[in-house]
Amino acid sequence: MTDEVSLALHIPQPVARPGEAASFDHLSFATGAAAVRPDPDTPETALRDLPYGLVRVIGETGSAWDPKLDAETMRRGLRAMLQTRLFEDRMFRAHRQGKTSFFMKSTGEEAIGVAQSLALEAGDMCFPTYRVQGWLIARGYPLEDMINQIYSNAKDPLKGRQLPILYSAREYGFYSLSGNVGSRFGHAVGWAMASAYKGGRHIALGYIGEGTTAEGDFHEALTFASVYRAPAVLAITNNQWAISSFAGIAGAEQTTFAAKAIAYGLPGLRVDGNDFLAVWAATKWAAARARANLGATLIEFVTYRVAGHSTSDDPTKYRPTDEAEHWPLGDPIARLKTHLIGLGEWSDERHAQLEAELTEALRDAQRAADAVGSLGQSKPSVAEMFEGVFKEPDWRVIEQRREMGI
Repeated sequence: MTDEVSLALHIPQPVARPGEAASFDHLSFATGAAAVRPDPDTPETALRDLPYGLVRVIGETGSAWDPKLDAETMRRGLRAMLQTRLFEDRMFRAHRQGKTSFFMKSTGEEAIGVAQSLALEAGDMCFPTYRVQGWLIARGYPLEDMINQIYSNAKDPLKGRQLPILYSAREYGFYSLSGNVGSRFGHAVGWAMASAYKGGRHIALGYIGEGTTAEGDFHEALTFASVYRAPAVLAITNNQWAISSFAGIAGAEQTTFAAKAIAYGLPGLRVDGNDFLAVWAATKWAAARARANLGATLIEFVTYRVAGHSTSDDPTKYRPTDEAEHWPLGDPIARLKTHLIGLGEWSDERHAQLEAELTEALRDAQRAADAVGSLGQSKPSVAEMFEGVFKEPDWRVIEQRREMGI
């Protein structure tokens, strides 16, 4: 007989809380099996060690994943990342000034949206979360239009039908953003299946955060992606925090998020999300599989959410104040800048000049949006509520519009 042991429920706890020393010693950043870049047509059964390593390029001498990008492409990436950060800092201040009701930043995660935007084709469709506005900026979406949408003013391109920062721009490959993050993978997989069914060329990119992997939508989407070999790249942005809940609540203590792909017969990659070149290389690899009818790939981008979840959040209430300073993978902008300088393709002086140029462009865009009006000063016409709802308005809509005199 063995001694009876009372059952005890395990409640995951973060490594550190406010007032305690920040630490990331529980995470592995070793390249491991991911140091080797397999051919994109390698069978999934031969790739099952990949999710436990980390794909890295910057700082890794002779990395097999090095995409060997030309300097101009890397400078484009650096420009878009820097512009994204400057834009978000300005809009955060605009919120504090009462010009908008809500805002969310992607500080520290800019490499993911920007690199994938530049790496994928124009007709591919991104199903984003609210931290990849860098996708739009990298593709040249007008900053003034972004600010008008954030202000919900009379020139809001979405006519006041979305919350601030929930952008939508089909011509830029940016599917209407949903605050219900769990829906992203399902939408991406469905779009990808439709593209394959029609014999198309283009693939889908879906984003969720690591917290969303604990929801049923995630598992349903992976089932369909596996069964129908959907041509999709499915990205988990593991920034360590799901609002105020740490990654352990979603199972980070048990295995990597990339390893969840194995149960569905999908390749899984774990990638340094603060390494622009690694994000690019992994995305190209997964896209090549998708375009060759080899199905979807699940990619975990390991990164860190420097800012709060949103302007409604105070991260000092649930994590050490200086935690961001201890993040081992550094800052994606600083890392690409240093890499370019090391190649002799950039300098501190050119960087300062670029920052000044981008800041002035942002000022001009904000002045134009301010002239239209910020929150409460200007709004789309009430008549917009009747537009774009039905192809042929029924009698009720016609009568309601008549009663309002518009």
